[in-house]
Amino acid sequence: MFNTLLLIVCYGFSSTHARKGFVPWKQSFSNGMQQYFLSGNQYKITRAQDYFATWMHPYLLPRHQLGRASTTTYTKYSHREMTSFDEVKDDIKSLLTDSKEFWPADYGNYGPLLIRLAWHSAGTYRASDGRGGGNGARQRFEPERSWADNTNLDKARTLLLPIKQKYGHALSWGDLIILAGDTAIESMGGPILGFCGGRVDDVDGSDSAMLGPTTEQKTLMPCPVNGTCKSPLGTSTVGLIYVNPEGPMGVPVPKKSSIDIRDVFGRMNMNDTETVALIGGGHSFGKTHGACPAGAGKSPKEDPENPWSGLCGSGKGNDTFTSGFEFPWTTNPTVWDNEFFKNLLAFEWQIYKGPGSHFQWTMKGNHRPVAPSVDGKRKQTIGMLTTDLALIHDDSYLKIVKTFASDLGAFDHAFAHAWYKLTTRDMGPVTRCVGDNIPPAQPWQYPLPSTPENLPNFKSVRKDIRKILNRNQKSIGAFVRLAWQCISTFRSTDYLGGCNGARIRFSPQKDWSVSKNLNKALYLLSPVKEKFGESLSWADLIVLTGNTAIEKSGGNRMKFCGGRTDAKDGEGSTNLEPKITGDFHDSLPQFKEFIKLLGLTQNEFAVINAAGYAIGDTNSCDGLFCKRDFKETVSAIKDAKYNIISNIFFKILEQEKWSEYTVQDPFPKKLYKANGSPIFMFSTDLMFKDDPDLKAVAQNYIDDNDRFLDDFAAAWTKLSNSDRFDGPTGNICH
Repeated sequence: MFNTLLLIVCYGFSSTHARKGFVPWKQSFSNGMQQYFLSGNQYKITRAQDYFATWMHPYLLPRHQLGRASTTTYTKYSHREMTSFDEVKDDIKSLLTDSKEFWPADYGNYGPLLIRLAWHSAGTYRASDGRGGGNGARQRFEPERSWADNTNLDKARTLLLPIKQKYGHALSWGDLIILAGDTAIESMGGPILGFCGGRVDDVDGSDSAMLGPTTEQKTLMPCPVNGTCKSPLGTSTVGLIYVNPEGPMGVPVPKKSSIDIRDVFGRMNMNDTETVALIGGGHSFGKTHGACPAGAGKSPKEDPENPWSGLCGSGKGNDTFTSGFEFPWTTNPTVWDNEFFKNLLAFEWQIYKGPGSHFQWTMKGNHRPVAPSVDGKRKQTIGMLTTDLALIHDDSYLKIVKTFASDLGAFDHAFAHAWYKLTTRDMGPVTRCVGDNIPPAQPWQYPLPSTPENLPNFKSVRKDIRKILNRNQKSIGAFVRLAWQCISTFRSTDYLGGCNGARIRFSPQKDWSVSKNLNKALYLLSPVKEKFGESLSWADLIVLTGNTAIEKSGGNRMKFCGGRTDAKDGEGSTNLEPKITGDFHDSLPQFKEFIKLLGLTQNEFAVINAAGYAIGDTNSCDGLFCKRDFKETVSAIKDAKYNIISNIFFKILEQEKWSEYTVQDPFPKKLYKANGSPIFMFSTDLMFKDDPDLKAVAQNYIDDNDRFLDDFAAAWTKLSNSDRFDGPTGNICH
């Protein structure tokens, strides 16, 4: 399959090829393959790749999209780094009012459509595990591309296709989609704070699997009744971006809807002001689409060749069906203002069923403001959703609505900041952004101080750490565990956590169960910190201490990359508490998800876990870098010494037979005990014996201690430096 796709990419995609003469013909086969014939040449593409092909080249567009891509001669930017996006914005501006026959622009302006595209790309972000967001542009793939809330957004991406091709790999789909939304807002008079570029496109939608609906989501994050989904899912309804706009479970009660809104927007860490600003800002533009009850047609998953063809008349323009609601929110759908809030307050609203057979709201009385129809040939009464009315049926929201209705400047400020947060939250610290219009670091980016010009002599620091280790051999496990708990907060999905900042010193991290007694390790290190003063950060000291303790226990010497700085508080740690601690309730799917979130391979995590077994903390503690056997096993393992790092974990795991057992000291904990021997393992340890994939990894190290030590040093160093960002893909330690 890969070679077939590579052949397609490499074939004749130069700017010298004219559109004429390249007329694709496609035929479907029972085995799921589809054939394309291009000027006498035959290529095969799976249905799963159909949409992938549409952004690679217009000659491979499905037949129903022929003629949609521009015949512009494309400039090659593939080897140029995008540092300024002004030219891209100019291209987007030209697109906005260039209405195409295949999908006519509402009101002659694609701005509202592109804002929705950006919103629905970024709005999948959730704080619980950092998944979702616009980075990766996974909206192009399943499952996101077939969500009901993303109906007809394939047309928006088709409109952007020529711009993507013009800039090639220098411009990611992720950046283009968000920038298109920004540019559309600005073009209609709206406020934009700035742009953080640097999104990197994913090659498939696998990182959205946990958003659902998928088997993985149903296993790890089930929602028994869709519409009542709870965190860690980011929405109340799988397949929607936020909440059901008709009301909870389709029941149009604004008061109940306000409860859902606060809950779901809170799962993105949005406060009430940000929530109201985003809803009102998004609904200052465009309209809803529900021309008839027949619907939008089959989704891309059901019909990848002709998705969402529209079952109402022509299926486009006045006949469009997207959400099933049918009305504009304001009288000027392509002009930024605060009319949305004024309308909420100025009228008494009544419910009715629209032409799409959905509950929606209109004004009571004879005075009903109107907007032009999308083709400008008639008038259409404005309306509201149940979720809009919810904003005046909640005291906190109502106060904000009144402020925005009377103060456009306050609305501008709140929206610009909330929109930037919405579209950028998944990008991590500001140090990952590129471009020439990056705003100053925002509070939700948890900025750290700059690295001081004069760093300490780390050889001298290492020497002082060794003195502590020589005086107290037991501190080896405590110091390695301190470093592990600090670095293992890193989350690869939204780039939060890690030891840079040393937030393990503050709440909430210091209060987690896995942080028990780490204050003692910090106390032992305090003289070293005091000696070197401001030149030595706690973050660098913790990581270097972990390295030094590992080397003291027989591990390979590891290159240390200094320059971390210290945070002033523990902000940004709320959702980073480890979800895997070796407890019996830890399941195999949860365990593998935990490894993914760390940004590690199963092989890398296996050697780190094995090190935690070999040289873990012997004090009363909880977590993967604690001794499994506590006080009972010290004399039982004759071929291994405490505080010596080796592949002993893999040897014992393979040699012994295991049964469930509950230890009482230092606290009750259910473990696995070796039959006939006081040797213990966590439930997650046994997964390296019982799961075929993990077992295959473990078997690599049973008889190869040198390989174990090498791979562990590499994996530990990788995780230690994962948060040392230098742009979107760089690392200052590499």
